[in-house]
Amino acid sequence: MAGSSEEAPDYGRGVVITDDWPGYDLNLFTYPQHYYGDLEYVLIPHGIVVDRTERLAKDIMKDIGNCDIMVLCVLKGGYKFCADLVEHLKNISRNSDQFVSMKVDFIRLKSYKNVLIVEDVVGTGRTMKALLSSIEKYKPNMIKVASLLVKRRPRSDGFRPDYVGFEIPDLFVVGYALDYNEYFRDLNHICVINEHGKEKYRV
Repeated sequence: MAGSSEEAPDYGRGVVITDDWPGYDLNLFTYPQHYYGDLEYVLIPHGIVVDRTERLAKDIMKDIGNCDIMVLCVLKGGYKFCADLVEHLKNISRNSDQFVSMKVDFIRLKSYKNVLIVEDVVGTGRTMKALLSSIEKYKPNMIKVASLLVKRRPRSDGFRPDYVGFEIPDLFVVGYALDYNEYFRDLNHICVINEHGKEKYRV
């Protein structure tokens, strides 16, 4: 609001989940029975993830929808977010007056024009910086990064994706294809794993 002393929200941070957010009680949701007793709480319900992903797709199309896009998915945890994001991008393109060609690859580097890297979680940012450095050698016109989650970490090097779904505390989260030793990928909600779950699925 004009003239307001309140600080404007920083949409570049995505939906910010504060450190003191208690999450949602697991009993309010359905989730696979084989994970009963392994989770602390639901951090982000599946429906909210879907809605936020749709909004990110709109933001991406507004920014780069006037040119063809090569979507690069970082495996494995990013595949669910990437699939949903691309589906929303395709729907927007189908329902607009301008067709945008979209191809999806899984980090097999070659010559690309306009690149959208889709990641599940950015922690310190070092891995993404290394990936960007290797892709920049191929001299694309543009590189953008979309990440479902960004963790607030004291050791972060300050890297920020161009599109952020949710900024979360430094918690170990599972679900929506995010795993713990390959378990929990089949969980729709993004949840915080408990100590019992870590011990049960430790390798």
